[in-house]
Amino acid sequence: MENIITEISNLSDKDCFNIVERHKSEFTYPMHRHREFELNYVQNAAGVKRVIGDNIETIGDFDLVLVGNENLEHVWNQGNCQSKNIREITIQFSPELLTADMLEKNQFHSIKKMFEKARHGISFPQEAIMKVYNILDTLADEKDGFIQFTNFLVMLYHLSKYDPKVLSSNTFANSSIERESRRILTVKNYIADHFAEQITLDELATMVGMSPTAFSRFFKLRTHKTITEYITDIKLGHAARALVDTTQNISEICYSSGFNNLSNFNRIFKAKKGMTPKDFRAVYKKNKVIV
Repeated sequence: MENIITEISNLSDKDCFNIVERHKSEFTYPMHRHREFELNYVQNAAGVKRVIGDNIETIGDFDLVLVGNENLEHVWNQGNCQSKNIREITIQFSPELLTADMLEKNQFHSIKKMFEKARHGISFPQEAIMKVYNILDTLADEKDGFIQFTNFLVMLYHLSKYDPKVLSSNTFANSSIERESRRILTVKNYIADHFAEQITLDELATMVGMSPTAFSRFFKLRTHKTITEYITDIKLGHAARALVDTTQNISEICYSSGFNNLSNFNRIFKAKKGMTPKDFRAVYKKNKVIV
């Protein structure tokens, strides 16, 4: 498989962020990644296929995502978009823009949580986009750098008050949020190491000293997923990463990811990712470049 381009940002050491507004008729930039956080707004581009890690979605007329992981590849593919007047606003800023000490302050708590989720890529609901639209609409034209930066912070704060959709899986993004209980982390670490094996609820419950019923409720409460759903997502993340990074055939990937039936693997993958493993690999291959 081809490599993915690592973008060198135009962000200078003397600026808090770099903002670029474009009006165009198509998306041509290839699959890429970068260490900077990126807030990307796309307007009037219904039908464009957005790829963030192992999440592939067709966007509507308004789309706003935040990517905060240097290992998370992403691209906007023209897809079925027929618009000739696409508007895109891209804001890139350093992961160190807000220091660790600052993010620990009470006033920045919601922004910190948003940044943690952004390691997997997040998309914001329509109501969040409408909340910050006036700031987004005028941010690039603001001449006073200090006012521009304070408006940017206000926008981040408003966005952090909404519940975004987390896009890429932990396994694919090579990222996990460590602010979890000891029991949950113990189980997640075990699943990460043994997902290709047969894992039972009884086994996991015993590991953390709980009854199967109590642990099942506890895990669902903390992760919003059942044990089965979580393990399946881990397997699919591993499979998606193998489809992108290796030349293994799909059957090999199926079994190495812990699925014991190829047709079942194809069915589950399509149900979760919206396309077959073959089509998923094709999307990435189409958008990669040799570097």
